[in-house]
Amino acid sequence: MSFRLANRAGQAVLLDGQDYWVLGSDPMDALIRPQELHDRWAGRGAPDGQVTLTELGPPVPAPMQVFGYGLNYRDHIEEIDRVDPMGRTAGEAPVVFTKFPTCLVGPAAPVKLKGDHCDYECELVAVIGTETRDVDETEAWDRIAGLMIGQDISDRALQTAATPPQFSLGKSRESFGPTGPALVSIDLVDNPDDLAISCEINGELRQNSRTSFLMRPVAEMVAYLSSILPLHPGDLIFTGTPGGVGHAQGIYLKPGDVIRSEIEGLGVMENPCV
Repeated sequence: MSFRLANRAGQAVLLDGQDYWVLGSDPMDALIRPQELHDRWAGRGAPDGQVTLTELGPPVPAPMQVFGYGLNYRDHIEEIDRVDPMGRTAGEAPVVFTKFPTCLVGPAAPVKLKGDHCDYECELVAVIGTETRDVDETEAWDRIAGLMIGQDISDRALQTAATPPQFSLGKSRESFGPTGPALVSIDLVDNPDDLAISCEINGELRQNSRTSFLMRPVAEMVAYLSSILPLHPGDLIFTGTPGGVGHAQGIYLKPGDVIRSEIEGLGVMENPCV
């Protein structure tokens, strides 16, 4: 099932570079019809027009549930432990939190900073394609509609204001969930378990890794979550961020910064900070 599904002004479109093809439906309705998306992609013909990154909204604008996996790259655990020692080990239960859907914005939307301790976290986002309960890891990829880039923007002060830390609010301020530029079907990436992932701030490379370094790979995440609660079409899973975040370096986002996020095969996002 090949497709690149995007959101142009609230309308579902197929996206190939800057070319787009109108689907005539809501993005949430389109993603549950993968065969129609594939058929239209295969026979798309001349494009309906061209679109810039700034015209695109979040590919999945209204998910029922948005999950985030924390501390899922070993180098990120190590850098965070140097600042806020947690003593976590790889064998412990995963750190899972919620990003409330109202934080979601498009791949070039401004990130509205609050306070002096806002941070970037480039992440691979997996999107559930079908109702999923108690799925085995060996079948988990079959339940995923596609992949996209996400930024798990985090207000570190709010995140650590309570004891123990409370992740969800600190990661859910307005505009703290850039996603995009498109929802890309699994078959359009070379290896969904091994994609280059990077983040630049004002052209300076801060994060540079591969998703093969995830301590809990995508299939394990889907199996774990589905053993606890049902996953619905359009649900998002932010899979964790590699080392290089600002908090570990004492460098936080400020107005005027530009966050450039890139994942192999999925495209690029560029979000200005205001």
